[in-house]
Amino acid sequence: MFEHDYLMRMIMQLIEAIQRSINMSKAGGVDPASQAQLLEDAIGTATDLDGGTLLSLSPDSIANILDVSGTDPQVVEYVGRTLFLESGYLAQAGATDLATLRAEQALALAEHYGFSLDEELGPEAAMEAFLASR
Repeated sequence: MFEHDYLMRMIMQLIEAIQRSINMSKAGGVDPASQAQLLEDAIGTATDLDGGTLLSLSPDSIANILDVSGTDPQVVEYVGRTLFLESGYLAQAGATDLATLRAEQALALAEHYGFSLDEELGPEAAMEAFLASR
């Protein structure tokens, strides 16, 4: 029971950050780099790992580390989708190299854990569709 509550709390914190970033986007006038940072902070909290270190890893390494760390697959799916969303914000902010890395990390997690990012929708629409399906 405790483990389930802990897992749900981690997912809810990540969802709250995702929703804040999407609401910021819809409100306009917000720096997309700030939205990306909000998501990075939430990823670190959700994985119980040092977010900066985790997000500096290569796409294959991030999947392996999350696997070895025992991070719940449900959390990993949210993390992967959040990385994809972050890649969109980073691209808007002009941080193309970092946006590409985040997208590749998201794709590596999706491939490793067997979920689809719905790339054809674009990062924000894909996240909204995913959250609506939950």
